[in-house]
Amino acid sequence: MKLFFKLCVLSVLLTSQSCIVTKKKFDDMLAQKVKAEGELYEKAEQLDKAEKRLQELDKQLAQLAADTTALGEQKRLTQKQLAELNMEYDKLNAYYKNLMTSSGKMNRDLIEQRDQLFAIQENLDRTRKLNDSLSVSLMERERKVKELEGILARKDKAVQDLKKKINDALLGFKESDLTVTVKNGKVYVSLAEQLLFKSGSVVVDDKGESALRQLAVALKDHKDVQVMVEGHTDNVPIGKKSQYMQDNWDLSVMRATSITRILVNAGVKTTQILPSGKGEYAPLMPNTSDANRQKNRRTEIIVTPHLDELFKILEAN
Repeated sequence: MKLFFKLCVLSVLLTSQSCIVTKKKFDDMLAQKVKAEGELYEKAEQLDKAEKRLQELDKQLAQLAADTTALGEQKRLTQKQLAELNMEYDKLNAYYKNLMTSSGKMNRDLIEQRDQLFAIQENLDRTRKLNDSLSVSLMERERKVKELEGILARKDKAVQDLKKKINDALLGFKESDLTVTVKNGKVYVSLAEQLLFKSGSVVVDDKGESALRQLAVALKDHKDVQVMVEGHTDNVPIGKKSQYMQDNWDLSVMRATSITRILVNAGVKTTQILPSGKGEYAPLMPNTSDANRQKNRRTEIIVTPHLDELFKILEAN
């Protein structure tokens, strides 16, 4: 990733100074750029896998809750059966005692009733053991559900607290220039193009750099989050191509890299942040008007909390 940053900086310098680069140097830099883009794609795949894993965890939590409800119903049924068996046992036991005092002609009935009593006693013991086992299993499942719910609640609170901290850090900027929202357990900071860049430029202006530095202050103390910087453009082709910037995709990547560098220089750890560019391929709305295209030209900073604690609990069970 550092190599990709160097390549982007070098590309801007070479373009701005109109230097002539030898073919060997150009090939080397191009190879490094391809390698960096491959690493970027791999990181994006890892993020997609983590998001799918989170969806699977949500499904597992829902299944645990459903299983807990089913176990509770089964426990109520066995308790009812246990009560009925106890009543039958008491009746037969009383009848058995009466038979013991009856005449000899009732001996055969006595033996049959005794056998029934023993059979009921065995059934009663089995039912009692099953009920005890279900009670233990139910309590364990309830413990797991509460533990998972507690972790998810802490995660949601941390996300809301982080959103508030980011909002407070960016209070001085227009609502039309930026928005802060929470979606799918992540904080999305959307920055309009006019806050950060001039048209076609990859250099962040002073006002945009001020906003990014305030955002970095809100993020740098949170070691348990991952930050994705996504560059987005409209579908209008770039005005001036170069050997290092051929299309909107290149423009979005270079802008994301410029923003990432400012955040890192302001304190965000390099291990927590990843720049990426989606060009014109993830618009907020169709590029059918100037107003729509303006909204599509943006940078989204996506803050995702780590779920290591949740993963450990699920793997342990």
